[in-house]
Amino acid sequence: MIDYDKWAEIFSSIRRHKLRTFLTALSVWWGIFMLVLLIGLGNGLQNSVRHNFSDDALNSMWLRSGRTSIPYKGLPAGRFIQLTNEDYDLVKNQVEEVDHITGRFYLWGEFTVKYKKQNLSYNIRCVHPDHQVLENTLMTNGRYINEKDIKEYRKVCIIGDLVAKDLFGKENIDPLGESLTVKGVDYKIVGVFHDNGSKRELETIYLPISTAQRVESANGRISQLMMTMGDIPIEETFVVEKKVRKLLAETHNFDVNDRQALYIRNQAEEFQEFQTVFTFIKGFLWFVGIGSILAGVIGVSNIMLIVVKDRTREIGVRKAMGATPNSILTMIMQESVFLTAIAGYIGMISGFAIIYGINYLLVSNDVELEYFRNPEVDFMTIFYALILLVISGGLAGLIPAMQAVKINPVTAMKS
Repeated sequence: MIDYDKWAEIFSSIRRHKLRTFLTALSVWWGIFMLVLLIGLGNGLQNSVRHNFSDDALNSMWLRSGRTSIPYKGLPAGRFIQLTNEDYDLVKNQVEEVDHITGRFYLWGEFTVKYKKQNLSYNIRCVHPDHQVLENTLMTNGRYINEKDIKEYRKVCIIGDLVAKDLFGKENIDPLGESLTVKGVDYKIVGVFHDNGSKRELETIYLPISTAQRVESANGRISQLMMTMGDIPIEETFVVEKKVRKLLAETHNFDVNDRQALYIRNQAEEFQEFQTVFTFIKGFLWFVGIGSILAGVIGVSNIMLIVVKDRTREIGVRKAMGATPNSILTMIMQESVFLTAIAGYIGMISGFAIIYGINYLLVSNDVELEYFRNPEVDFMTIFYALILLVISGGLAGLIPAMQAVKINPVTAMKS
């Protein structure tokens, strides 16, 4: 049953002390607002990193050759290590943990991609069929590069969504079957793809690596090797990494401990490291947020102590007129809980408004930030934090309420 008289007294006290009430509510509002804001921004950062990793297979390993930094078997340091088709075949056939493997070959020099009267610049990658798995490429039209394209040196290509839009969107032409000219060679379009990575990924054209190597007289050179390792645990990927490094070190005559001769990026290891970092970051953000909330709760407790002191005479009169200790106790705690709940709720709504307002602006304006994406906050998590805040507000009012109960009516009325 609602005690209207008690609520009337609470609101009367709030009206009489507007500044005090505002400052109390502000400290609580700030605590829950900062918690929501920090968690939302932290999730935006984490979502960005996860999105960047989703562009590639998580269980992948990326190899890039470099120059030797250690003399080996009479050979000097500073030798350039060149990856080739033979390395691709060697790893594919001898490292059983590898289930998908592709090479990459880049076209060098300044050139444009021509279609009829249009001349545009795009990223060109020459790859094997398994590259589709490594890049998590999604075909939206047609097909990907296949083994027949590689074996028969076919002059075909697949293009990203943005390339298709740039070249064929205005005239609403189906790209399949059309031809593009790259460095004087015509390539027939056989597929259009989408990629969840950056805009640059969608401005990419893929060619069969064997065709590009022949056209460029590359003699089987490969710029990069990439591979996936199935569903093996992260610990086992380190074993595979050592096996691949040893195999290529023996083939190219460099010290297996020479990290500059062959750079290997273990995607699974990097993802685990980022997960660990974000666990600490989120823990720190919660620590700061909870600290802000506790500061607000302490502020409530201090203000309620002042309230009790200011109302000493009033409380004494109440007790002299027969007010029970329980009624005095609940009156003080009820005001404390009310202030904490209202200020906390407004702080929570304010935080959600800021976070999802930022998200709306990014999405509606089609803005992609490199290190910030889709900020979000789990409502139930914050709701439980709000419940904890309200309980803490009640406990914050308990000490002042206990002091109010102990007030001697005679002494109080003399004050």
